[in-house]
Amino acid sequence: FSGPVERQAVLADVNLLLLLAIAVSSCPKGCLCCSDILSCADQGLKALPSKLHAYITTLDLNYNHLTELKEGSFATLPRLESLRLAHNRLKCLEAGTFRNSSSLRQLDLSSNQLDKVDVHYFLELTGLEELLLFNNRIVRVESKALAALGNLRKAYISHNHLTDFPFFSIQEDSHPFLATMDLSSNSMSKLPLVDIETLPAALQSGLFLHNNTLICECEMYNMFRRWELKGFTSIRDFREEYTCLVYGERKASVKFFQHRRFFELNLNCSSAVAGVVREPEGSMLVYEGDGVVLDCHTTLRGQHLTYLWVSPHHGAGAPPENNGTLRMHANGSLEIVSAQAEDSGVYWCKVFDTVKRNESWEVNVTVLMRHDEAEPFNTGFTTLIGCVTTLVLVLMYLYLTPCRCWCRKQPPPPGTPSPANDQCSAQSSILTPPPLTTTEGPGRKVSNNKHVVFLEPIKEV
Repeated sequence: FSGPVERQAVLADVNLLLLLAIAVSSCPKGCLCCSDILSCADQGLKALPSKLHAYITTLDLNYNHLTELKEGSFATLPRLESLRLAHNRLKCLEAGTFRNSSSLRQLDLSSNQLDKVDVHYFLELTGLEELLLFNNRIVRVESKALAALGNLRKAYISHNHLTDFPFFSIQEDSHPFLATMDLSSNSMSKLPLVDIETLPAALQSGLFLHNNTLICECEMYNMFRRWELKGFTSIRDFREEYTCLVYGERKASVKFFQHRRFFELNLNCSSAVAGVVREPEGSMLVYEGDGVVLDCHTTLRGQHLTYLWVSPHHGAGAPPENNGTLRMHANGSLEIVSAQAEDSGVYWCKVFDTVKRNESWEVNVTVLMRHDEAEPFNTGFTTLIGCVTTLVLVLMYLYLTPCRCWCRKQPPPPGTPSPANDQCSAQSSILTPPPLTTTEGPGRKVSNNKHVVFLEPIKEV
């Protein structure tokens, strides 16, 4: 060995191997021991195994007949990280049950007979990240029951009998990492909308409230519509299961997202829904050449926030970057100095805080082209002018064209043939209808109006 540190590490590994070998040889009857895992599932146990070795990190006691857990039940397991107690008959937990279990990361108490969650249940589980309490008989969760779980990320309390829940106790300052809260399939008829809407956006996205006995209200419908427009997972994955009761009648159930006309017409929710469509997140219009400032909206608070913007054509940047086209400010906003057509697209902002929480915001910018105030002639108007002009020219040609012959001179004495008259008569006959024959003189033909046209000279007999 090269040094005392290496020797100590090797000795520790050897001791652990010896402990594992001894533990495997003393594995409880009917259980399965594998490395640091002890599984005693479905063994009909009414009490915990008598010998639990300190090396265990995963303990599986699912599908047994446990009815109680006493104080210090797991105190001898300081390395325990995952405890599975599903499908037992537990009705309550004594104070101090999880003493010396601060390393526990996952606790599964689903499918038991718990009827409430008291304040003392999880006081010692400061490192807990995932809590499973679904399919119990829980009717109440105390306001401070989850207060000690500052590292909690996921909580599943669905399929119980809850009529309310203390949303004010899981705000951002007390549970900064909480991103999933499943309260579906309970008996909640009303929701504290103010407390819910102050939750972080990440938690709202993972707040599952479907299959409750909610009473139809405009404010509730409005909130779920906003969640739908934002693409929250809680709505996207269970869209068809968000229902409410009309005036509280269980037989009169409607779906939030399939019966919108009911909410907009019967409950007069149309004005609220219109407000949802006009939310700032989504799109922004700006004229070419104008400047615009894009705000990075976030619920994160503190003086040490880090902002990152990603633009469609200029890549990523952070304050106080300024490339002449885009200017980033210290408060996280992004300024487009002079918008051009190529600046159109989706701008994405991400915010980080000191504990590595993050939120994102998207804005779709559309740059509109400016038009001159003096509009060109309308095509229809121009066509009409052309048609009128053509008609006038045709009339002028028909009625005002001068005669290029001597037809307007005094006619020669009777009996004197005139070649010019023959020519004029021939031209005139083209523009006049065929004459009618009268009895005023032999061979004389006249028109049907006051003008007389001679088709051929009259010869004296």
